[in-house]
Amino acid sequence: MSAQRSATKPHYTAGVIQRLAAANNVAVVVTSNDVFAHHVTRLSGDDVHFDPIENTIVALQRAGILDRVQAVRLQARYLRESRP
Repeated sequence: MSAQRSATKPHYTAGVIQRLAAANNVAVVVTSNDVFAHHVTRLSGDDVHFDPIENTIVALQRAGILDRVQAVRLQARYLRESRP
């Protein structure tokens, strides 16, 4: 991705993710396993915090809209665009 393209549309991928979730009626639902995993990673020293867009990617994968490879690629694209 060129620097110019990412500079002109810094939140493009976030919009794509939100529209994909809305079109498929997918909402983020925190499960007890999510809470458990959060505490395990926190206690192991790897405190990971997903933002709402990243949580939406997880929800899309859980709903079967995205496979694992698609989810990882979409998250990588989102994170690249989110960098200052």
